[in-house]
Amino acid sequence: MKVKHKGIDVSEYQRNVDFKKVKASGIDFVIIRAGYGMYASQKDSMFESHYINAKAAGLNVGAYWYSYAQSVSDAKKEADVCLKVIKGKKFELPIYFDLEEQSQFSKGKSFCDSLVKAFCNKLENANYYAGLYISRSPLQTYISKSVADRYALWIAEYGSACNYNGTYGIWQYTSKGRISGVKGNVDCDYCYVDYPSIIKESGLNGYKKPAFDKKKLDESGFKLGDKTIGVLAVKMMLLLAYKLKMTKYRVLKDNGFGNGTKLAVNELLSKWGYSRTGIAGSNFIKKLYDEIEKLI
Repeated sequence: MKVKHKGIDVSEYQRNVDFKKVKASGIDFVIIRAGYGMYASQKDSMFESHYINAKAAGLNVGAYWYSYAQSVSDAKKEADVCLKVIKGKKFELPIYFDLEEQSQFSKGKSFCDSLVKAFCNKLENANYYAGLYISRSPLQTYISKSVADRYALWIAEYGSACNYNGTYGIWQYTSKGRISGVKGNVDCDYCYVDYPSIIKESGLNGYKKPAFDKKKLDESGFKLGDKTIGVLAVKMMLLLAYKLKMTKYRVLKDNGFGNGTKLAVNELLSKWGYSRTGIAGSNFIKKLYDEIEKLI
């Protein structure tokens, strides 16, 4: 993987951060802890000032929410509080569900999957780009491949390489980084996905979808919320496109047109020079078939 962007992640444990110095040192983005748990009182005490100052310095910003959820209901409550905390702000990177507690892992893969889906689906339904932060070993042990492929992945593994074989967007490679503008150690990250462009063009994370300046491939077709056998057929083609590395989004094997399918459709539309309408119509299907045929 070629490094595209350098970043850090911070919380209330980093105070008096000079984000202008951080930016001048070559850092492109910062992911800020918004809070933890199920209650508004658990908002990170430095979230507001970190957000304001990072934005003022010209950094791209994302956020994460540390989970203590012991049930799907808890995870949904955490998502609700997170949404209240981040409301009215704009983020160029995903909003991440931070899964780290051993008490969660001890309940097994199915349980951990259910927490991730409960939190992330709530955020997606509120028009946010959702992701999962997790260390590499528990990711491979307690998260199913379908869930890992479904959401933006931010993986922690400290050392010279990230040894995860699947697709991921951000790698947290150390907790002992030294960056100008931050006192003491700070987590450092590499990002390999152009999240700002995807998020802004899709109208997510507080951004309004830009007016189309390109031609539409289809005026009508399958779109977000549709559930038919035709959607399933399109998704099977998208899964083949994923295996052929035409898209980085691996959709689920069901007949629902969700946000993951929309992201995959928009990514391909953009690559082909069309507006990101999120519509998979007859022209899209024919175009996708032609592009797949070239590679098999």
